[in-house]
Amino acid sequence: MRYSPLTQRLQGLGGAKWEVHRLARQMKAEGREVIELTIGEPDVPCPPGLIAAASTAMAAGRTGYSNGHGEPAALAALAARYTARRGRAFGPENVLTLPGTQTSLYAVLCTLLGPGDEVIVADPMYATYEGLIAATGAAAVAVALRPEMGFRLQAADVAPKITPQTRVLFLNSPHNPTGAVLRAADIAALGALARAHDLWIVADEVYEDLIFDGVPFASPLDFPDLADRTVVTSSISKSHAAPGFRSGWCIGPEAFCTKLLPLSETMLFGSQPFIADMTAQAITEGSPVARGMAERFARRAALIHGRLHGTAGLAVHRPEAGMFALLDIRTTGMSGEGFARALLAATGVACMPGESFGAGLAGWLRLSLTQPDAAIEIACDRIAAFAGQTQGEAA
Repeated sequence: MRYSPLTQRLQGLGGAKWEVHRLARQMKAEGREVIELTIGEPDVPCPPGLIAAASTAMAAGRTGYSNGHGEPAALAALAARYTARRGRAFGPENVLTLPGTQTSLYAVLCTLLGPGDEVIVADPMYATYEGLIAATGAAAVAVALRPEMGFRLQAADVAPKITPQTRVLFLNSPHNPTGAVLRAADIAALGALARAHDLWIVADEVYEDLIFDGVPFASPLDFPDLADRTVVTSSISKSHAAPGFRSGWCIGPEAFCTKLLPLSETMLFGSQPFIADMTAQAITEGSPVARGMAERFARRAALIHGRLHGTAGLAVHRPEAGMFALLDIRTTGMSGEGFARALLAATGVACMPGESFGAGLAGWLRLSLTQPDAAIEIACDRIAAFAGQTQGEAA
């Protein structure tokens, strides 16, 4: 039987990257002890007030059809939020709501790209980005993020990669997996390239509310001269500890939203009104849990750095935001994939191989910061002992 070219483009770009996480869950199901440092699940439950808002809306009959644009209250709340945060006016016509950041990115890229186009994207990158780009028929053009630059994408590294086929500059700040946060000067330089080559800027800003103290945040939406070419996606999944509700959005020029709307209607014919009501409340009131998560994640990143940096040849990259720290295990002579699998089997500590996020993290691990401090301390002790044993065997 025949399948569409889309399935061929996505072959190998799905769950295979999460194999270590799957193995860890299987071990837990079998009753084995596992310290799970793989995925970015918030470490607190969704706030009760949001659960109540969704429940109240359902009880009030907000369970019918919506539309591809979004419910008025949610659109108005998002427009007000971005107007306040970005210092210029946004209206409901600049916003579309979709189920989560992932769906939003898929819809945005399908609106902007087609076969033969190219997308500039940082390497390393979040594990689904490669598939998102491939789904459109476009090609991902990777630009290496340099550790010595704090893993922040640099215009000087982007410029040589631009060709006549380039259509989109894909940004992610705060960045997953590195936790890097682009500065205003970084974005200004990248924006100048986008203007010079008539590129769209697509930015995933889902970790905006999980920035650590003292780190400044900047968005391409801050720059009026980039307004006609910038689309930002986000959701309440991380900020409000509500990933299961799948409530996201994109914000951009009115003309772009008009172009995306038929695709949204074709895909979804609208999100759930009761979730839209909950989202409107979440955006209007702000998050009661984001600041606490950011403080805990920063503390745990410091804990991992203190326990592992310089131990058994290991090195830790401390993030500026988000839910992850990076561990450089290249001195062991093992790949990130090999180390992660062996570590899980030997110690019950589950980490994501760096290779799941691109060639730029070969020989690294991504460690989630979402487990309690005590569990992370135990995990660090096991990682250090395992790395020391590996170094000894290599010697």
